[in-house]
Amino acid sequence: MKIQILGTGCPSCVKLADNAKQAAAEANIDCEIEKVTDINQITSFGVMMTPALAIDGKVKIVGKVASVEEIKTVLSE
Repeated sequence: MKIQILGTGCPSCVKLADNAKQAAAEANIDCEIEKVTDINQITSFGVMMTPALAIDGKVKIVGKVASVEEIKTVLSE
């Protein structure tokens, strides 16, 4: 599984990445976490608000710092 954090590196993006790492660890999910900071790559996902979270190339959360619990729910889908 590949988790991508889409954002320019602002504090919200960093927090979302931290929450994603924690959620994956708590759910015992083996994954790769990638930070996508290039604005052209971010917009190629159709994302206009950051931070955003994509799983295996599909955007799941946009424009907010999702909690660990929210991310665990998305990971289990």
